[in-house]
Amino acid sequence: MFLFVSLSCYNQERLFCVKMTVFCRKSLRFHFNYEWAYASTNYGVDEFTVGGDPTMEMWNSYGSNLNSLTTDVRSVWDNMYGAINSANILIENVPLYYADGPNKNTRQGEGYFMRAFNYFKLVNQYGGVPLQLHQSDAVAFEFPRNTVQECYNQIISDMTQAYNLLPATPAQRGRITKWAAAHYLAKIYLFRASEVNKSWNGSTVTADLDNAIKYGTDVINNSGHKLATNFSDLWNYTAPDGANETNAEIILSAQFSNNVATQGRYGNQMHLYYPSVYQNIAGMVRDIAGGREFQRLRSTDYAMDVYDRVNDSRFWKSFKTRYLCNNPSAAPKWTKQYAPTPADSGKVKFTGGQESVLYIVNGAGDTRYTSDNINYRAPWMFVRYFSGEAQDMLGVHGNYAASRYVGLSKFADGSRADVASQFGRRDGILARLADTYLMVAEAYGRKGQYTETLPFINAVRDRAAFKVKEDRAAYVDGGISYKNNTAANTATFVSYSDRNTYYESNNLTPPADINTNPSTLSALHINNVNDILGSTREFYDKLNATSDMDKFLCFMLNERSRELMGELLRWEDLVRTKTLVARCTAFNAAAKPSVNKDYLRPIPQSFLDVIRQNGQPLNADQKATYQNPNW
Repeated sequence: MFLFVSLSCYNQERLFCVKMTVFCRKSLRFHFNYEWAYASTNYGVDEFTVGGDPTMEMWNSYGSNLNSLTTDVRSVWDNMYGAINSANILIENVPLYYADGPNKNTRQGEGYFMRAFNYFKLVNQYGGVPLQLHQSDAVAFEFPRNTVQECYNQIISDMTQAYNLLPATPAQRGRITKWAAAHYLAKIYLFRASEVNKSWNGSTVTADLDNAIKYGTDVINNSGHKLATNFSDLWNYTAPDGANETNAEIILSAQFSNNVATQGRYGNQMHLYYPSVYQNIAGMVRDIAGGREFQRLRSTDYAMDVYDRVNDSRFWKSFKTRYLCNNPSAAPKWTKQYAPTPADSGKVKFTGGQESVLYIVNGAGDTRYTSDNINYRAPWMFVRYFSGEAQDMLGVHGNYAASRYVGLSKFADGSRADVASQFGRRDGILARLADTYLMVAEAYGRKGQYTETLPFINAVRDRAAFKVKEDRAAYVDGGISYKNNTAANTATFVSYSDRNTYYESNNLTPPADINTNPSTLSALHINNVNDILGSTREFYDKLNATSDMDKFLCFMLNERSRELMGELLRWEDLVRTKTLVARCTAFNAAAKPSVNKDYLRPIPQSFLDVIRQNGQPLNADQKATYQNPNW
């Protein structure tokens, strides 16, 4: 009887460990769930500013409403620590209830990975935080802060444990592998070696850069992960758990699906935040394919001008520039003044399925368009620069507006249950191989080995080039999944267009035969170091980059934008390189970060109000000391 009870308890505890493993992996969804996902990562940067809905504008402006009482400051803090406690449960209990073998190593490795992953997020957002390395068995109140250096030491130790314990090949889709650990080890070492830690990292910088290269190249050379053949393959989402969600470039993703029972409170809501408004344009109505547009993040001029929009396909595969009429009964009609012929006056400008909205992404100096002559065109025309307007990275030009802008489409999701649904079903990419390549390149460059950076930079840029015979006006985003969605595929007309405005925007004539289209590889390929250091299109002047190292790091941040635009990495990249203030000053008029304050988030007031020191609640001075500077 005793043996039976013991085995029963043993199996229950083991089942509990399995449940904790599942919970840890589900906690990855938090990074795509709700407003905090973009507010803490892609607001207040050079790539995006506030769109037509200013709900979370304080994260972009760094205004007074961003403070220790701000709800999502607490959301990030609480959720990271919740996941850390689950990881602690795994780390402490798996050795007790698993026999030695692969399953034990995997469960243990997942615990170490998740603890490191969540502490890495915390230290990037808040600086030094309390290290809690044991499961919480009772209510605790004493939480002294550890230094940033102590946090990094623990994060590296945990992620190294994960790397050593996790399998190279996952047992099931979505499981964490040693290659995810290696990718994050490269990132962690690179971050520790970056400028934000300059006051204390001098003794570890050289070794850290070597380790970033070591673990990054390990992933590149040994993991089996490969860059997607076409950049658009990453965003060509056709159905939940579809082919693009298993693309070999993806190293780690947060798993979502169409299983309502497991979708949680939010689902993946990132599809809501980047699109500009189209539903109130005459001839248009919101549909599943076009998305529900919360218009939170408006692309900046930097986000458009950082690309070579003639030769770099990534711009045209990351942003949506054309819509089709899906509400023909409300289509606009020609007025007598602008009708092509007198006979057209009073007739509709376009019908269902015809192009209805075009975003022209042109540059200053384009004389083709004026605020008046665009009315002679049938589609609604949103033009970035009208004739005679000078280049302006911060001001207003053309007829783009807070709610009318070129929207990032990487998160588009046409698989949702209905047009109003916020519950996105596509996976959220947390780590992909292109990022690994760029981290290795940056690490080499920081060592002054600029020539060694070129193969890693070119791996990404060569993929970005248009290929021979490629149709440069072809377009796809995750809205295409409406075709496999029974809730959407019966619509007579949809807003989704499989074309972009490449030719109109660049003032180029489409070829009569796309088979004559040449490759743009030679324009994007970096042939030598001077192609980087001598470039005239990387904003070196605007960012006061004068030394070779300044120019190289500026180039790398620009290349990270071109490749990883909007992928919830930018704020932490600008913080670690201490370029946040300079880049916001140059490219985001609404963002006013302070170099003495905004490189860290405030510690949540709810935490400061309950913790104790020597058994007593913190007084005002102790809270101020515990809080990050100037918050």
